[in-house]
Amino acid sequence: MFHDRRDAGVQLGARLKSFAAGHPVVIGLPRGGVPVAFEVARALGAPLDVLIVRKIGAPGNPELGMGAIAEGGVLVFNDFALRSLQLSPEEIERATQRAEHELEERLRRYRGERVPLDVAGKTVILVDDGLATGGTARAALRALRARVPERLVLAVPVGAREALDMLALECDEVVCLLTPELMWAIGYWYENFEQTSDAEVNALLAEAATVAAAAAKPTAPVPAAAADPQTRSEVRIPVPGGGQIVGDLAVPERAAGLVVFAHGSGSSRHSPRNRDVAAALNRAGLATLLIDLLTLTEERERSNVFDIVLLAERLGAATRWVREQPATATLRLGYFGASTGAGAALWAAADLGAGVQAVVSRGGRPDLAAPRLADVRSPTLLIVGELDRVVIELNREALAQLRCDAALEIVPGATHLFEEPGTLEQVARLAVAWFTRHLTGDGTPAG
Repeated sequence: MFHDRRDAGVQLGARLKSFAAGHPVVIGLPRGGVPVAFEVARALGAPLDVLIVRKIGAPGNPELGMGAIAEGGVLVFNDFALRSLQLSPEEIERATQRAEHELEERLRRYRGERVPLDVAGKTVILVDDGLATGGTARAALRALRARVPERLVLAVPVGAREALDMLALECDEVVCLLTPELMWAIGYWYENFEQTSDAEVNALLAEAATVAAAAAKPTAPVPAAAADPQTRSEVRIPVPGGGQIVGDLAVPERAAGLVVFAHGSGSSRHSPRNRDVAAALNRAGLATLLIDLLTLTEERERSNVFDIVLLAERLGAATRWVREQPATATLRLGYFGASTGAGAALWAAADLGAGVQAVVSRGGRPDLAAPRLADVRSPTLLIVGELDRVVIELNREALAQLRCDAALEIVPGATHLFEEPGTLEQVARLAVAWFTRHLTGDGTPAG
């Protein structure tokens, strides 16, 4: 549960942190979506705007939505609702006109004479406080798509699975923190779900505009020597069955090795913890590939995230793919696995043998690869938090089964997610040292 919309925005912003490098634009849906979007925009250092959408209420029951209208003239109707209500064309037209008048009023209220932010060719993140049916969000996504963004992302703290599945067809990516089996009402998942006022919406928009204006002031140019000497790209890797898995590849100049990341069961390639470790590896001159091992369709089947054999096979597919790319074909290879991803990394390392030169596990579940641990030949480092006592024992048992060069490091004061100050930095230092030692061949950072 979330304390309030601002708290939900802080948590959602943390999940979306990896988008900051792409300089996105954040769009909130008034009224309740704006406090959430404000915190997301602040976390990403992004400009904030609103997009006005109004529900088209049924005659005699305005709370029952039979469609939605978004600024720009985008109309979306719920065919099931229209069939159930058996309305005449005239009744539908009158309800639509009422919604249009309300939309125009809200445009004057929230935007006035201000021109909407230009989103053409940019990454756009549409934010609301939750999804129940998804009707208004669908109209908003279509309105934004008409403005030709490069990438369109829908982000919400909580949403119904059916609505998320529907809206995944309207955008490039959906990010949702909580997908309950029974949605009930959006407000059920908030401790404080008081109605957002117009005054609060306008105050947040004004504050965001002030911050954006200050950030836009000219700054001293960055010396050429301080520029980031690496290439970054989103990659798509074909898998058996005709699908694709998506990853983010970063290759520093003169990279001496490549680390492929396997995330845990409740995470994705956008994991801020894995992103932080990857950034440390990049600074040490090592390339990284953060990858989602399941397709979007496969992720909807919860059992797949614990299918270690399937995940290991996908790591193998990613490994074969990087071996075919000119920028990474000759690089020595390592795996970094977190939680269940560590089990997949060890299983894949056992399958590939000499093809994997090192493995690091963060808060990992190596016990999930128990049938293959004795076959692992890759030097393996197991990192566990001091307060993650159950996982410590699982890692100690795994260490006893490994027949390769292996070590267990326990980070003082850390829990399973290494959220305590300084603990993730310790993980990064340990990972950099291990991969540098085994991937560069000389024990010194690459580059």
